[in-house]
Amino acid sequence: MIDRKEFVAQRALVRDRAVGSLIGLAIGDSFGDAARMQANRESYGFITDFNAGATWSTDDTEFALLTAKTLIGCKGNLTTEDVVNAWFEDVVVQDEFKRGGASEVSAAINLRKGLRPPQSGKFSTFHMSDGTAMRIPPVGIICAGDPKRAVELAEIDASISHSDDGIWGAQAVAAAVSVAMVDGSFEEIFEAAMEPIPKDSWLYYNMRSAFSIIEKFEGSILDCWMPLHDELRASTWATTAEAIPAAFACLALSHKDFRSGLVLAGNFARDADTIGAVAGAILGAKYGLASIPQRWVDKVRYPSGTCLQFTKGLDVCAMGEQLSDLIR
Repeated sequence: MIDRKEFVAQRALVRDRAVGSLIGLAIGDSFGDAARMQANRESYGFITDFNAGATWSTDDTEFALLTAKTLIGCKGNLTTEDVVNAWFEDVVVQDEFKRGGASEVSAAINLRKGLRPPQSGKFSTFHMSDGTAMRIPPVGIICAGDPKRAVELAEIDASISHSDDGIWGAQAVAAAVSVAMVDGSFEEIFEAAMEPIPKDSWLYYNMRSAFSIIEKFEGSILDCWMPLHDELRASTWATTAEAIPAAFACLALSHKDFRSGLVLAGNFARDADTIGAVAGAILGAKYGLASIPQRWVDKVRYPSGTCLQFTKGLDVCAMGEQLSDLIR
């Protein structure tokens, strides 16, 4: 792992990792969404690339860009007030959310009612969804080499829409990205992810279960694939305790380079766009923009604004560069 001071001094490397993480998130989001489409399953079964067609983005990328915009606006000194103001500016004002996450819609409703964090996140049926984990990587980016600060800022961002496992999942991902940014080993990345998760939580139980399956089968993808799905499956799609252990399990099984890890994560069943987004953000932070196929970058660089209207046409790479400027 690179010392934080040494890392910060290498501005080209800082930019490469920051942009790599944010565009990696966007690639994982779109790739996972494509992998679970019935037409692709019928045509390919297991996809290894984007096929021809229009670009798109889901709430995963677009809410991550909201987090990035908020961090850039406050110069990385995030407060609850900053998060609330950002949501009123870009979320609450919308009348509808095409393909929006249920947890985020619920939070917007609570904000309109006058509730504020932590109640706006806690008083929700969806407070344990994976909606925070997929939007939190920008926090890990600006906290490169400082997972403790990443955990603290992740709670500030996540509390507007989530509670309990929903927050702990965000903290795990933010810490993992933070360590990946400074070239931590995957053992160090996993250790950082586990650190903020309470040992009596559902998320911790499933994370340990996933790693135990991988250990039992000595990392064999073919032997682990179905047991992981069986063990992690929750009663409701997009639950933190299902999707986040799945993302980390895929990383444990395949992480030699960006593409191999991303392809495996994106093809995981159920909430594959979030699983892909989380894995893509960590892999992008670890290996940088230079490791990512340019055609994939071009495919997702400019979001469609499918969920959050303000994101339409934004340059994801430019946002990543602005995040890199906060790493000092």
